[in-house]
Amino acid sequence: MPAQPTVALVGRPNVGKSTLFNRLVGKKLALVDDTPGVTRDRRVGNGRLGDLTFQVIDTAGLEEANPDSLEGRMRAQTETAIRDADAILFLYDARAGITPLDKHFSDMIRRMDREVILVANKAEARGVEAGLMEAYELGLGEAIAVSAEHGQGMADLYDALREALEGRLGFAEPDSEEAVVNLDVDEEGNFVQPQEQRPLRVTVTGRPNAGKSTLINRMIGEDRLLTGPEAGITRDSISVDWVWRDREVKLFDTAGLRRKARVQEKLEKLSVADALRAIKFAEVVVVLLDATIPFEKQDLHIVDLIVREGRALVIGLNKWDLVEDRAAKLRELREECERLLPQVRGVELVTLSGINGQGIDKLMQAVVRAYDVWNTRISTGRLNRWLTGLIEHHPPPAVAGRRLKIRYITQAKTRPPMFIIFGSRPEAMPESYMRYLSNGLRETFDMPGTPIRVQMRSGGDNPYDKKD
Repeated sequence: MPAQPTVALVGRPNVGKSTLFNRLVGKKLALVDDTPGVTRDRRVGNGRLGDLTFQVIDTAGLEEANPDSLEGRMRAQTETAIRDADAILFLYDARAGITPLDKHFSDMIRRMDREVILVANKAEARGVEAGLMEAYELGLGEAIAVSAEHGQGMADLYDALREALEGRLGFAEPDSEEAVVNLDVDEEGNFVQPQEQRPLRVTVTGRPNAGKSTLINRMIGEDRLLTGPEAGITRDSISVDWVWRDREVKLFDTAGLRRKARVQEKLEKLSVADALRAIKFAEVVVVLLDATIPFEKQDLHIVDLIVREGRALVIGLNKWDLVEDRAAKLRELREECERLLPQVRGVELVTLSGINGQGIDKLMQAVVRAYDVWNTRISTGRLNRWLTGLIEHHPPPAVAGRRLKIRYITQAKTRPPMFIIFGSRPEAMPESYMRYLSNGLRETFDMPGTPIRVQMRSGGDNPYDKKD
């Protein structure tokens, strides 16, 4: 089967590109709001229309702007998507009709030697006939009337795509797994592979303006993500495929996470929710700190969130090139990290500079180590031999005059490591002793930095006494 072609969705702001993108990928991946200019970075997904399969790119709205401005950089991202595409779906608002901006950008697209399909979106409303007739002014032929929100006109869009991409489209076999919409897919809309074949999922998060997008651009070696001096440029959580040392990696860039009290606008709430979703589905999360102002209160909140979600963690100290006395600063930050983040004691701190590309290899080595620790599996025999020695050295306290007994321990799961301890009166076990057990597990079995879950349950004799 030929390689899947790429289809770019372009048009001025607020014509419904992200809504159509979500419909084509079968998931609400792109943020959608009535506010113009929600989309800034280009987002790629696995599109599907009937039995046709293709890559679809959501882009920022085309605007006339200075190339150095935020809007100008957004436009450059869209132009890159157009150059990479095999076909273009040029959207306009059928209710508003053709605007001067539509005419300007249709002239630009006509010069780009690409298959162009004109799409009149929001055509479910009454009185759009005039807007449909105006489409001929663009010189792109007859417009296909659709409603991305309500799914109307998809059959006509199917026919147009099939004709425009003749010989390059992929087709899902009727009896194949892919023929069933949203069967065994992850939150990015991609069909799930067996675990050993999946890319390592790494989410980069942190406060606004910590340099997340700049770092990812440097890692992959291209200006894939929109960057600039303005804080809060990234809105959607954007995934980027990358290969590091022959290992497939899926990187997720996220919107900066501010304190909850400061997040008031609806659009920012959507961006934060999207970032939290990227953290939830990650395997390793890199919390990027500004090395010149590290460990602010919000940084600690973000780490605490990641621990609660049970993700593997690495802390990146970005903008290290701006630090003067680096050896002293690193010692200070390590001491501060141990004091402020005892729940992930031993977490790796990696110094780097996203803008200069320094420390990226060290960061990825730390990510892989954190992933391996996150998948740690310890035999029940080793755990119980450790537990016996620990109890002899420091037995559980007596509560209400009665000694608490611990009988045995076993590991219930990995990702993150979770241990269950059986004994008497679990509800009476002090939290301080549970922390003591958790810290002992971390130190003895070399599990630095990863969240560890320890639960206590009531149970009888140790069934593993005579086993390994």
